[in-house]
Amino acid sequence: MFTKFFYSLRESGLKVTLSEWLTLQDALNRGMCNSSLTEFYYLARMILVKSETEYDKFDMVFEANFKGAVMEPEVGKNMLKWLDKPEMNELLAETEKQWLNKEEDMQIDKDDVEETFKQRLKDQDSEHNGGSYWIGTMGKTSFGNTGGNIGGVRVGGNTGYQSAFSVIGAKKYRDFRDDRVMDNRQFMQALRKLRQFSTKLDVPKTELDINGTIDKTCNNGGCLQIVMEKPRKNAVKLLLLMDSGGTMIPYSSLLNELFQSVNKSNHYKDVKVYYFHNCIYSKLYNTPECENGDWIDTEWMFRNLDSDYKVIIVGDAAMAPEELYSENGNYRGPNGGLSGWEWLNLLKHHYKKVVWLNPKMAVGRAPWREAETAIKELLPMYRLTVDGLNQAMVKLMSNK
Repeated sequence: MFTKFFYSLRESGLKVTLSEWLTLQDALNRGMCNSSLTEFYYLARMILVKSETEYDKFDMVFEANFKGAVMEPEVGKNMLKWLDKPEMNELLAETEKQWLNKEEDMQIDKDDVEETFKQRLKDQDSEHNGGSYWIGTMGKTSFGNTGGNIGGVRVGGNTGYQSAFSVIGAKKYRDFRDDRVMDNRQFMQALRKLRQFSTKLDVPKTELDINGTIDKTCNNGGCLQIVMEKPRKNAVKLLLLMDSGGTMIPYSSLLNELFQSVNKSNHYKDVKVYYFHNCIYSKLYNTPECENGDWIDTEWMFRNLDSDYKVIIVGDAAMAPEELYSENGNYRGPNGGLSGWEWLNLLKHHYKKVVWLNPKMAVGRAPWREAETAIKELLPMYRLTVDGLNQAMVKLMSNK
C-alpha cells in the first residue's frame, strides 16, 4: 500500500526524495500518526510536500490511494478542464434564484440522478455550456456547475446554492496551484519580485551606517561618532496597461485584484496605470470604462515615462486581424494614423522591459487566434497564472 503511494506521488510530478520517504516511514514506526488516517494525511503532507502549490496534487494522490475506491466516479482531466470556468462566478451571483427549479415541484431520486450521471460520463466527448442535458456550466442540467438545478451532482466549480446531492472534483487547495488563475494574495507575492534596491535616490540620510559609524568612531579615538546614510529604496518604476471591456468582461474581478495588488505594493518608485480596448492605439484611457475624452496620448506617455519603466500589459489578445493590422482597426477611438501592430512595435522599442499577461492564452500557435499568435512573436506573453506571473516577473528583472 505504501509503496504504491510513493510511486503515485512521483508519477504525479511531486519530487519526493528517498530520504523524505524514509523519514515518513520512521515517523510511522514511532507511532506519530496514532493509527489515524487523518493524522497520517497531515504527517505525510508535512514531510513530503515542499510548497503549498503542490497541495492539490498531493490531495488527489492521497484520495486515489486511501479513499478513492469508495468515493466518487472517475472524472477525467478533460471533463474538469471543460468545467473550470472561474469567470462564471460573477455571472452566477447575478442570475440569483430565478434560474432555479421549484424544489417543491420536483420528485428527485438520488439513485437515478447518480446512475444518469455515470452514463453521461461515458457518453460525453466535448465541452458544453448552457443546455439541460450534458455535464456543463450555466445551464439547467443536473450535472456540472454554476447552473440552475436543485438536487444534481456538482462537478468542479465553486459552491453556489449548495443544493447538489454530491460534489466531484472540488479541490480544497486548487487555488494554490501554480497553474491556476491569480487572486490578490498571489498577485502581491509575485509583484514582490519587482525589486531593484538603490541608494542613489534623492532622499534624506535617515538610516544608521553601522560600518561607517565603527570606522569613524575608531578614527576618533573611540569617541562615538554616528554616521547616517540614505536608505535603500526600490528604484523600480511600473507601467500597467490593462485591456478592458468586451471579451475581458469575465475577467473584470481578476483585473481589479491586480489593480488593488499594485496599489498596495507601495514600495515602487512610481506606478502608472492606463487602460485600452483590445489593442493599444494612439490613446490610453484613465479608467476601465474607456470613455472617449478621458484619455492620454500614447505619444505623451512615450515622452514623459522614460524607457526604464517595467511594462506589464494584461489582455486576452482576442481581436480580429484588422483590429491589429489596419490603420482604421480601432472602432472605439482614434488610431493616430498607425495600426495597433505599429503602436505595439513603438512601445516595444521605447521600453526596455515589456511582458504581456493573457488570462486565456492558447497553447502553442492557434490558427483561429491570429492576433494573439502575432503578439506572442512580438512580445513575451505568459498565461495569467501563479507560474506565468512568476515567469513574467523574472523576465522583467533579467539583465538581457
